[in-house]
Amino acid sequence: MKKIVLASRNRAKIKELETILHLYSSDIQVLSLDDIGFQGDIAEDGDTFEQNSLIKARVPASMGYIGVADDSGLCVDALGGAPGVFSARYSGGGDVENNAKLLGALRGVEDKRRGARFVSVISAVFPDGSEISASGEVK
Repeated sequence: MKKIVLASRNRAKIKELETILHLYSSDIQVLSLDDIGFQGDIAEDGDTFEQNSLIKARVPASMGYIGVADDSGLCVDALGGAPGVFSARYSGGGDVENNAKLLGALRGVEDKRRGARFVSVISAVFPDGSEISASGEVK
């Protein structure tokens, strides 16, 4: 059985990836950071979604596994692309607080200038150091 580590502790996300991969092969097991004994947090200090997904995926790869990770967020045109890579921690709170801060920042901005896109990047890093990333966005 091939083992892939999703650099996450989110069990729903892990199950979702395993379900998707099982469409192609039933010989894949998706593990979490906890499953491989990784403790602590991974600092997402990259300037881009791709950098952050690679930072996370490199952790399990450094432990001999195929590492997979994603990063995503909302980029608002009128805010110069903010909150961008800071989307999840934009307000320092949760989704409700993030949405409130975003709407507050857009107060007075006319509708035609409120364009935005949701960006998502997924990366895989292999124990030999090779890396691959794919990205997509929805306007």
